[in-house]
Amino acid sequence: MNALTRRTGLSSALCAVLLASTSSRAQEVDPAAAQIEAFQASLLEVMKEGPTLGAKGRFRRLTPIVQRVFDLPLMTQFAVGPAWATMAASDRTALIEAFTRLSAASYAHNLTRFSGERFTVDPAVRTRGADKIVQAHLIPAHGDQVNIAYRMRDVSGTWKIVDVYYGAVSQLTTRRADFAGPLASGAAGLIAHLDALVAKLLA
Repeated sequence: MNALTRRTGLSSALCAVLLASTSSRAQEVDPAAAQIEAFQASLLEVMKEGPTLGAKGRFRRLTPIVQRVFDLPLMTQFAVGPAWATMAASDRTALIEAFTRLSAASYAHNLTRFSGERFTVDPAVRTRGADKIVQAHLIPAHGDQVNIAYRMRDVSGTWKIVDVYYGAVSQLTTRRADFAGPLASGAAGLIAHLDALVAKLLA
């Protein structure tokens, strides 16, 4: 075997090792964490186009992203609470749609532009019963880091967000408390309240 053949053989072996190592690392990425990484990448794309899109444009871009990543029916049911059990199917559907609009509008209102922010995801995903907790961080160009924890659940083979925690505060628990007053007027009252919030966020 000549020197060139040996070098070629060594190079091929090294490439094989590197490819195997890369493949192994890719396989080790938790699917719940991968979902959050993809979600945050989508948010950054919308932020970079934020001023051009405007609030309503960001809302339209974000709505299918929110629908894909969040388990909105489950989140709506929890936010509504015990009253959900006695609601008509049509009211439940209307509430899920209103909750979806509110979720997308909230992101559209808060993510107005890109100013050098970046997201990171902790690869160490915690398991909590049937759920997983993915810890992420929003790191602004200036100012303090924002810690965000996503509670994820396997929905028909896809990991979806079922709650978001800012620090120790559950967004879904906060929503449930906020919805209690309007819900006293029934599903129609809560839907009107949610639509009013959306209109204010997108104004």
